[in-house]
Amino acid sequence: MFLSAHQPAYLPWLGYFEKIVQSDVFVFLDTVQFEKNSFINRNKVKTPQGPQWLTIPVKTRGHIKTTLRETMTDEAQPWRIKHLKTIESRYRRATYFKECFPKLEALLLTPGSSLAELCWRQLQFWLAEFEIETPIYRSSGSPVASKKSDLILDLCKHFGATCYLSGALGRNYLNEDSFAAAGIEVEYQNFSHPTYPQLWGSFEPNMGIVDAWMNCGSNTRNLLNRKRDGI
Repeated sequence: MFLSAHQPAYLPWLGYFEKIVQSDVFVFLDTVQFEKNSFINRNKVKTPQGPQWLTIPVKTRGHIKTTLRETMTDEAQPWRIKHLKTIESRYRRATYFKECFPKLEALLLTPGSSLAELCWRQLQFWLAEFEIETPIYRSSGSPVASKKSDLILDLCKHFGATCYLSGALGRNYLNEDSFAAAGIEVEYQNFSHPTYPQLWGSFEPNMGIVDAWMNCGSNTRNLLNRKRDGI
């Protein structure tokens, strides 16, 4: 049984969803700490001038001692409206803009100031939109309280996983010997980014999910149909 896990992410890229599709169980890591300059609270959209970051402002005071569940968005800043205006201006010519934008508007304008809750709510939306049925669990709903490599190992044990599907950066911190001792294999995702019709010149990979979604609509799910033996 394959398990994967990832921190919450704002408008995740296609590889995030590919990992979920490839897994039997996915764990949403809302018990880890906030990291600056990560994809937790920001992602990219494509513009005529190239990629542009959309960043959710967060209140970072004391974040070193708190988890993502306790990280609050800065609602004193009109970031929701700004992001929607940027997306509208960049994608109004996209094939599925009229179908998708009202849904995104409703999603982004839903009140709430917890970063983890915002990402969780959005993740549920995208999974339904792309008909991804992999069971999703929150790490905060499990009894596991360890850190780093031990956190992942203990989550695998808790859910009865026989293999952990890691992102490429897992090589920097996973203790593979500990996994082997527990009888759990480790595989690393080898995501081959698909191409699709895209606005503004030559194809630019690794955009936030709105890029593929605005250009492909519900057909975005077809970009994620990969067999596990291709990992």
